[in-house]
Amino acid sequence: MSFKSLGLNNALLKAVEKQGYKTPSPIQEKAIPLILEGKDVLASAQTGTGKTAGFTLPMLQILDATRSSKFRPIRALILTPTRELAAQVYDNVRDYGANLNMRSTVIFGGVKAKSQIATIRQGVDVLVATPGRLLDLESQGALSLKRVEILVLDEADRMLDMGFLRDIKRIMSLMPAKRQNLLFSATFSKEIKQLAAGILHNPVLVEATPENSTAEKVTQKVYRVDKGKKTELVTKLISDGNWKQVLIFTRTKHGANKLTKKLVASKISAAAIHGNKSQGARTKALAQFKTNDIRVLVATDIAARGLDIPLLPHVINFELPNVPEDYVHRIGRTGRAGAKGEAISLVCIEEMEYVRQIEKILKQKLESEVIEGFEPNNTTEPGKPNANKPKKKNHTPRNKSRSSNNSNKSSSNNSNKKRNDNRSSRRESSKRR
Repeated sequence: MSFKSLGLNNALLKAVEKQGYKTPSPIQEKAIPLILEGKDVLASAQTGTGKTAGFTLPMLQILDATRSSKFRPIRALILTPTRELAAQVYDNVRDYGANLNMRSTVIFGGVKAKSQIATIRQGVDVLVATPGRLLDLESQGALSLKRVEILVLDEADRMLDMGFLRDIKRIMSLMPAKRQNLLFSATFSKEIKQLAAGILHNPVLVEATPENSTAEKVTQKVYRVDKGKKTELVTKLISDGNWKQVLIFTRTKHGANKLTKKLVASKISAAAIHGNKSQGARTKALAQFKTNDIRVLVATDIAARGLDIPLLPHVINFELPNVPEDYVHRIGRTGRAGAKGEAISLVCIEEMEYVRQIEKILKQKLESEVIEGFEPNNTTEPGKPNANKPKKKNHTPRNKSRSSNNSNKSSSNNSNKKRNDNRSSRRESSKRR
């Protein structure tokens, strides 16, 4: 199948060819015709399968066919959870729309809003935004969403999940009720699908890969290790393997900073990206990582959403996520577009329950190994009895205990009876007096 057979116009076909793409990916084959028909779409596809082009190309064609020459209100809104993903999506919109009379821009926090406002006031057809900055500029009267025809939620599971739901509902209230809605993501839980049902109108579900599946060419390994030896082990793996490009996930911002400092102290060039970093620092770190100026990028889940790093060979889970679907997102950074990749998880005993949850959604067992010199000392899971620890024996004979209890009860009853007899005797004596 060709891009032309999907119904795309010549201007878009030229842009696709310039980007070096010959044939559409499975998600593009399924989603593009449906979007061109004006249907609401709930689409699930692994990261790196071309899902951004899957909504960008048909969206641009729809807008181009109904373009107004007099003025340019915002007619398409693409929401993303992170600044990095917003910048990446904007690059795609700009590249694919290069041959169209179409204006687009991107807005996100962490930078001054003055230049963003100036660009929007000149007229914009497509706006890519993060929710916080969008609501901020709308409240200032710097933009209007009253003419939006197409709404796209990219990485929709995270957008609709913790933290973004209230913002999305507020944003939806600022747009016309009649519009086309597109939700794209690498994973969709059943709860997210139910939530999306309140946004989409008669949606078509598109799944290019089974739900919560991982790329076939990604080798997944679990290394069992004590929590206190993880830094030493990850340093050894990178040094001994002479790895040049490694993306490491930590659960917290503080953990990302701490690990980065220790890697640098071990003469491994590294940088951290997370929500507390300025946009300039995050952009610089990502650029250095892509050009191999630094070997390691340490990231939190939110900051790493949508990172586009072609041919990334190694992903390491320094700590497992407590949400198993996030594991799929993390290792989706490697093995993209059919390339080979390796995903390694450093797992201490406290994280074994997370491993079982991940295996459950993947419907497969993860290969587990122990590296010599890093054998875990702690093998008892929290809340579970230690099988190696001998149980304490109760040397009190059961029958003797019961006999003692019965004797105590009998003694107590006799004592109470004597007290009652004495009280009765005193009352009788009193009556006689």
